[in-house]
Amino acid sequence: MRITSFEHSVARVLRPMRLDRIKHKIVAFALLATLIPSATTAWLSYTQNRAALTEKIVEGLQRASRQAARETDLWLKDRIYELRVFGASYEVSEILDRGRGAAGRLTDYLRSVKAKVDDYGELQAWSVDGRLVATTAATPHQLPDEWLADIRQDKPVLGRPVWDSTLGRPIVALAVPVAAGGGRVVGALTTTVSLGSVERILAGAAPTGTGTMLLTQPSGLLITTDVGLRGELRGHVVPEAILEQLQTGDGTVASYEGLGGEPVLGAMSAAPQLGWSVIAELPERDAYAPIHRLRSITMLTVAALLVGVGLLAYLLGLLIVRPLTRLTQGAGQVADGNLGVDLPVVGGGELSYLTEIFNGMVERLRENKHELDERAELLRRQNAELERLSITDGLTGLYNRRHLMQTLDKETLRARRHEYSYAVVMLDVDHFKQYNDSCGHLAGDDVLTGIAALLRECIREVDYPARYGGEEFLVMLPETDLEEAVRVAERIRERVQTGFAGDPERRPVTTSVGVAEFPIHGTNPEAVISAADEALYAAKQQGRNRVVAAKRGPRRAVKKA
Repeated sequence: MRITSFEHSVARVLRPMRLDRIKHKIVAFALLATLIPSATTAWLSYTQNRAALTEKIVEGLQRASRQAARETDLWLKDRIYELRVFGASYEVSEILDRGRGAAGRLTDYLRSVKAKVDDYGELQAWSVDGRLVATTAATPHQLPDEWLADIRQDKPVLGRPVWDSTLGRPIVALAVPVAAGGGRVVGALTTTVSLGSVERILAGAAPTGTGTMLLTQPSGLLITTDVGLRGELRGHVVPEAILEQLQTGDGTVASYEGLGGEPVLGAMSAAPQLGWSVIAELPERDAYAPIHRLRSITMLTVAALLVGVGLLAYLLGLLIVRPLTRLTQGAGQVADGNLGVDLPVVGGGELSYLTEIFNGMVERLRENKHELDERAELLRRQNAELERLSITDGLTGLYNRRHLMQTLDKETLRARRHEYSYAVVMLDVDHFKQYNDSCGHLAGDDVLTGIAALLRECIREVDYPARYGGEEFLVMLPETDLEEAVRVAERIRERVQTGFAGDPERRPVTTSVGVAEFPIHGTNPEAVISAADEALYAAKQQGRNRVVAAKRGPRRAVKKA
């Protein structure tokens, strides 16, 4: 039989390698049969585990930054709420409303507030025209130049963070408007707030191990960290390129050089109310330490197999194929979104270990998805409840005045666009103060809630009932003219009069009602309400317990008994 040139060529190559003998060829085959599947398995294990670890790192950093940003926003919201509560005190609003006198008493009050709240620094009370009325500090707080304009619009103001050498940490100035009766802004209450609580929030949300949390301004200027602001970090600015990299990351983290000069992985979330951002960082060396250890272990295992495996390496290679296929298919199903994958763990060895890791990863993904779904549902319910509370009156369950005015603005735009009218019915409980004095405030509250229930019974579903303030109610009737609105008002008045007449232990309850129509009595919500209010005043003047429709003519200031 003739030998081909290919066989001669192969023989010439194998002879110098001493593979011309059969036992050497068997050994070489065994080594190759071990090396190829082992190396393949090791590579797949490394890449898949690195991807899984990267996903976990991404989730951890993003969760940490989002949690810290959310809690920091809540912290500021609490501080604003507390300061508004203190500013709503009679000691503050009355003195600022008078504009003179009692400054010493107001200063004493500010000192007592400062003693109660650890986070507050010095407090100052300002008049609406920018005059410092009372203070516990020697110098004014550092606030934006136009802060008084925001205060006059009933908006809180946040200053820029500055370093406080006495406290050894940054502070920020905070101002809230102070309102007198009727919601009129008469001044402002300002204070400095230590960011020590924010540093504790950052520390509580920091990734485990060597993770770091940074709080920055939009410009990248470092405000503080989870371990405070060391001297060398004051004035540190996160480079713009890194900020852009963090802001454009979608489902991933950014890799860059951290504060210590070593590569880190980072994720950033904004705190909208503050206008600041929280960056969660983790050194790449520590983040990928598990996968590096796994890679080293895998390489040592492959080396041991190459030394110890002979002819059986080929058979072991065949056993690797099937679990490897299952692992690949399982990874594909997970990539397609199927988290119900549960691969069987057969025997022992590296593939079984890898399968267990894969199953554990899928289980963690299922748990995380379930947890995220539960949190999303909880947030949805909480947001719905917050939205309901923000637009309703706490006592009567009717819409509140702020939401009423927003709805009237929208209804006015629709009425103008479609050229139809709407009417407003304003009613006031007659002699309500005397009723409260004689029957008690709880009975008065029962009257208000009872009238609210009667209003719902007397109007259509499309109508809009609201508590306008105190014992005043207002109903907006879409696509309703003055004549029909008067009939509705009369029905409400009669229903209130008869609805409270059956209780002999209480005084009778009646209402005076004023009715106005858009656009006959006004071209904007305020004008229509003013016309209805004037008609209500006329009903009071004519003996109460009656309905009066608004008349055209000049408006005047209205004061009701």
